[in-house]
Amino acid sequence: MQNWVTDIMEQFGYLGILLMMALENLFPPIPSEIVLPFGGFLTTYTSVTIWGVVIAATAGSLIGAILLYWIGTLLDIERLEKLVKQWGHITRVKVEDVHKADAWFDKYGYWTVLFGRMIPVVRSLISIPAGMSNMKFGLFMLFTVVGTVIWNSILITVGVLLGESWHDITYYMGLYSNVVYVLLAVLFVIFLYIYIKKKKRR
Repeated sequence: MQNWVTDIMEQFGYLGILLMMALENLFPPIPSEIVLPFGGFLTTYTSVTIWGVVIAATAGSLIGAILLYWIGTLLDIERLEKLVKQWGHITRVKVEDVHKADAWFDKYGYWTVLFGRMIPVVRSLISIPAGMSNMKFGLFMLFTVVGTVIWNSILITVGVLLGESWHDITYYMGLYSNVVYVLLAVLFVIFLYIYIKKKKRR
């Protein structure tokens, strides 16, 4: 997979970077931790520039994010309600739970999109709930662009600095991912505890 990704980027330059980042959003098995640092490394021995790589990578990410947002709009709350009514007795999910989750995303969704764009795997999938909650497209794009530019710029710069050792970043990104996932799991447990406690009080 890694060789295929780097070959495409080396052969097609900016277009290859754009294509790989669009696919990375749609198919998480193609990780940005390979595409972006290698894009930075390309600037050390080809005619591509750092700004060019940042722009191409961001454009590719936005294409993928928009497609996933659109898919999210097809899976709107009304359709989700129907699924919950049909299968909710198995998963113990109620229609009220769907509305609460939707209300939460309406309130905090913009920040979730911003910071979610800097978490591996989550960064791709966060566009779907944004579409499902009918988040204003303009604001979705704004927070997606900001989060994406930050993430892309950091990894591309690391690729430039590491040079031929660009692939070393995958080890550190693995550590970063593990730390983030542990923190998310802890936050989820805390949220669940508070939710259950409030429910018992009622």
